[in-house]
Amino acid sequence: MTERIITHEDHVAEGAAWLAANTDHFGRLLEITGPLPLRRTPDGFAQLCSAIVSQQVSTASARAIRGRLEAADLLRPETIAAADEETLRGCGLSRQKMRYLRALAASGIDFDALRTAPTEEVVSTLTAVTGIGVWTAEIYAMFALGRADVFAPGDLALQEGARHLLGLNERPRERALREIAQQWSPWRAVAARGLWEYYHHVKGREGIL
Repeated sequence: MTERIITHEDHVAEGAAWLAANTDHFGRLLEITGPLPLRRTPDGFAQLCSAIVSQQVSTASARAIRGRLEAADLLRPETIAAADEETLRGCGLSRQKMRYLRALAASGIDFDALRTAPTEEVVSTLTAVTGIGVWTAEIYAMFALGRADVFAPGDLALQEGARHLLGLNERPRERALREIAQQWSPWRAVAARGLWEYYHHVKGREGIL
């Protein structure tokens, strides 16, 4: 695999410098945000559980649910598969997300193999699991696998951050933002970090865990 992997802060700084030198807006963004965060996470089943939990809830709610799952030892395939509905509901999971986590537990994904798989294969493997959409798969590739040139244009905070940064009249939809993000390749994951930080500055709230 030849894809660039972000492993430490120097890689993020390199990408940010490239964006500032090669785009019209990221120099101004970095003046506002300062250095961008690494935001690397462990990979594997537990991290993907966290991504599912984060779907359509606030960052604070997602953290709270993740904390309850961790305390109950429910971040492993075998414990999710064995847990009853009452236990999962007590952790804050909706019935829909219970189904998603059980589908993930039964999927048999080889998480070690994903580390060296092309991003397109990572996304297709993950989205084959019920409850995992493209957003979740791209977030996993970005943070858990450290892919430098992956973006998540379905993310509302990225859409809103791009609207403010680029001076757009309305928030770009997923397809439009995916096209816009092409100008930030090969550092689209760093551009995403910048837009999340910019969103936090503009809106005063976090856009991603």
